[in-house]
Amino acid sequence: MTLSNKQLFLRHLGQTSVSPLMLEIERAEGVYLYTPAGQKYLDLVSGVSVSSLGHGHPAVVNAVKSQVEKHMHLMVYGEFVQSPQVDYATWLTNHLPAELNNVYFVNSGSEAIEGALKLAKRATGRHEIVAFKNAYHGSTHGALSILGDELLQSGFLPLLPGISHISFNNEEDLQEITEKTAAVVIEPIQAEAGIIEPEDNFLKKVRKRCDETGSMLIFDEIQTGFGRTGKLFAFEHYDIIPDIICFAKSFGGGMPLGAFISSVETMKSLTINPPLGHITTFGGHPVSCASGLAAQKFLVENDLIEHSNKMSKIYRKLMLHRGIRAIRGRGLFLAVVLNENVSLEKFMISAFENGLILDQFLFCKSAFRISPPLIIEESDVRLSAELLLDAIENAIT
Repeated sequence: MTLSNKQLFLRHLGQTSVSPLMLEIERAEGVYLYTPAGQKYLDLVSGVSVSSLGHGHPAVVNAVKSQVEKHMHLMVYGEFVQSPQVDYATWLTNHLPAELNNVYFVNSGSEAIEGALKLAKRATGRHEIVAFKNAYHGSTHGALSILGDELLQSGFLPLLPGISHISFNNEEDLQEITEKTAAVVIEPIQAEAGIIEPEDNFLKKVRKRCDETGSMLIFDEIQTGFGRTGKLFAFEHYDIIPDIICFAKSFGGGMPLGAFISSVETMKSLTINPPLGHITTFGGHPVSCASGLAAQKFLVENDLIEHSNKMSKIYRKLMLHRGIRAIRGRGLFLAVVLNENVSLEKFMISAFENGLILDQFLFCKSAFRISPPLIIEESDVRLSAELLLDAIENAIT
């Protein structure tokens, strides 16, 4: 008996839950995903903020093809001079504040966080870390240690020592940052908490407290970076510059890539006493760097950030319904908060039946996200809004 792809998927691939979506995709183009039977789904998740230019974008595809024809992996990261890495790092530092002028490429968001934690500990000589409740930073051991949810941590204890969690937007909790704190890790906008923005100059107060204690401020812009919030970087909304910033997801243009970025002086601390303070085999893969640079250049040169702000306003105008309590967020990084009389579970089922790819938040059970590719056109915004409102109506209890 020949097994189907779905049967082989369940048999041979490690699963993350007992109920995977099991949607089989044969191809993807623009904002749509297609099954082998030809059924199409409108992607309102972008692979959780990865596919900012949608699927199969010519700028990215051509960059990948061009680099593959030249070379792929050559040597562990940091040993050979490779143009894709140099070109992307140069572009990045030209678009970041002057203090953030040195890039360390890695494979993913989790590894970017791991590298940033190590860098802060090495640069300060301290080991304590302050992070925030309801924050997600990845699933590797260090990233899990600063993740702000005890349930997700519970199966893997003990984790790293010296970690404390405080509440986002709680100024009193900032006293937990002391002269023993190596770093404070924070998302400029909390993502998995349901897209929670800082209030009352909270980020400036965090920056001030870090300056007072000599602690490093690490921004996790893994979800929020590269146009997702209506600016190139989310920290630009709040006039704050971190000591270290972490990128991934859309950073690679659909290819696996991450980075942690700091100053030349700070980054040098990973090279001595001992050397090889952080090392990676595939981080900064030349094909991923070529893809990422092509994606960001297209984003900036074609005013996609302004386009995404326009599409965001249309969503906000159209998403009016008795089942909606609020819409939070900026740009195409939105959380739609449902009223208590709407079953989120029924809504998700109905939306899927309507041909929409959606996602909930890890730490907010009353909302769903709208984070489509930034290339989405007004016609698909209007279509998806209509389908979303229909699903909400079907989910009212």
